[in-house]
Amino acid sequence: MRRLTATVLIGVALATAALAGAGVASAHAIRVAADPAPDSSVATGPARVSATFNERLQTDFAAMTVVGPDGNLWSTGQVQVQGPVASIAVLPLGPTGTYTVNYRVTSADGHVVSGAWSFTLTVAGTGSPGPKAGGSSDASDGVPVWPFVALAAVIVAAGAWLAVRRRT
Repeated sequence: MRRLTATVLIGVALATAALAGAGVASAHAIRVAADPAPDSSVATGPARVSATFNERLQTDFAAMTVVGPDGNLWSTGQVQVQGPVASIAVLPLGPTGTYTVNYRVTSADGHVVSGAWSFTLTVAGTGSPGPKAGGSSDASDGVPVWPFVALAAVIVAAGAWLAVRRRT
């Protein structure tokens, strides 16, 4: 019993020492600026929208859209990531109202950061929208989940089979 108690106390002491020496985890990228500014009103639509973060971004897997008050996409082309800034081109805007910029970027530590901000167009433009937002797009397509679920099920089943086999 003494040996078990000593082993548990040593384990707790080692775990406490390891955690006490751990530094504070660094935060993921945070949006520090946007153009146009969040909740701003503009008379003419911007040629590009951009989000600036507090750290460099990874260039892979960035996504950004501009959705108008009509529910259509007003962004066009590929997202450009340069250092801490992600941006996308915008079609000439059309109806007045609130335009929402949605983004998903990968921070330097590899974590995905997503969010949105809005701005208001106060004078109607003459632009034509893109397709309806929410449809299938390359930015939302990803790796299917089912192979990972199937693999996990096989691993669990194999572990259970081995556990039962060892008991007999």
